[in-house]
Amino acid sequence: MITNKEASKTELIPNDTLMEEHLLGTIIQLQMVDSVRDILTTQAFFLPAHADIYRAIESIDKRGDKPDLMQIVDEMQRLNLSFDIDKITEISERWGYHDIRRYAEILVEYQKRRELYSLCKEIEAQTLNKAIDFAEVLKDAESGIKKIASDQNASFSTLMDAINGVRDQMTINASDSRKLTGSETGFSRFDERSGGLQKSDLIIIAGETSHGKTSLAVSIALNATKSGNAIAFYSLEMKKEQIAARMMSIQTGIPANQIMYSRLLREQFEVIDRNITSLYDKKMFFDDRSTSNIDTIISSIRTLKTKHDIDGAIVDYMQILNVNMKGANKEQQMGDVARRLKNLAKDLDIWIIAISQLNRDNSSPDPTISRLRDSGQIAEAADVVILVYRPETKSLEYKNFKGHETKGSALFDVVKGRNIGMMQFLCGFNSTTTHFYDVQDNHFLKAIDINSDERIESNRPF
Repeated sequence: MITNKEASKTELIPNDTLMEEHLLGTIIQLQMVDSVRDILTTQAFFLPAHADIYRAIESIDKRGDKPDLMQIVDEMQRLNLSFDIDKITEISERWGYHDIRRYAEILVEYQKRRELYSLCKEIEAQTLNKAIDFAEVLKDAESGIKKIASDQNASFSTLMDAINGVRDQMTINASDSRKLTGSETGFSRFDERSGGLQKSDLIIIAGETSHGKTSLAVSIALNATKSGNAIAFYSLEMKKEQIAARMMSIQTGIPANQIMYSRLLREQFEVIDRNITSLYDKKMFFDDRSTSNIDTIISSIRTLKTKHDIDGAIVDYMQILNVNMKGANKEQQMGDVARRLKNLAKDLDIWIIAISQLNRDNSSPDPTISRLRDSGQIAEAADVVILVYRPETKSLEYKNFKGHETKGSALFDVVKGRNIGMMQFLCGFNSTTTHFYDVQDNHFLKAIDINSDERIESNRPF
């Protein structure tokens, strides 16, 4: 039985058990452990029963599974943790669209205040004990405070740390055995300029309908997996079998629609068998449980990072994602999606490609960054924006590559490059296999480097 004196003492210790319940309920119902995983520990919970529930959630999450109510109960039994199933059910019903990241930050702050409170009580006892040397009391107080403060600042780095990281990269760049620092796209002029797809970057690939933005993403994904990268692919329009058929088409030269829907000849089967075995061990992942909801996709990406240490993810495409923002217009929703994907890329240290549509402009068909559909905030959040353009689809010519054959080619236009600048070049396009590919000879080697608002033709390598 808790006495009045003990109860009043408990009230003084920083805690908010109701907030703990709301946080746990939201994590369970909305599967949002990914939003707090990096800052929240069991020590942040004041009530031991709440800490045990979160301990089970952590254990399930580390396996890459989703901690729903029944899994949590089973996990608590497996870990020999005492629990009240009625209480857990009650807590799971205390959910809502809360800012649980902020809740977690508050609970962590309360945890630190409790630690400081305990330290002060220890120091008080030592101070009143004349048998303990005063220098030892000061030393314990100093080390205790430093420990609490260092835990708070664990994610901070100094300028020297950053400079040393740059020097390490300079050494790699200067070595004869230099490799790309990021994931290979298969497009040499882009890779030489950017070092490949860089971790923590959000890359937007945009284009009008039927210009090949999804096909470009598939080509990049295939090239990246061939160079040993692990990738998650989320398509809101195609099944995984259709994406796989496109990759098989690139490998074999047989159209994807024939592979999927036609009666193949024996010779075609032999070609397929000969050429696709190299794809079997490639690390590309699809999540059949993922939906068009942005929360579900973000949770899935976090799970695949935990279970398979993916290097990047592709989301196709932004405009048909469902966003839980009541009262928000499409521009606000797309801006929120872009920011969340950028934050996720930075948090998990992976790159993310998000595909976006462009608004049509028949009077000026050349693609521009201002035509990103629904929100200019997409470009603001992105590190790199790539526009893909095939004038062949409209019987037009290239504006900056005048006289170049449009059939079998496409424009790869980097209109924003936060760390790499802007550039244009032409690549090959095989309409039979919907394959974008690098070309190393003749006019394709011409690139356009963009300085300020001017486009200057240049034959120099990037």
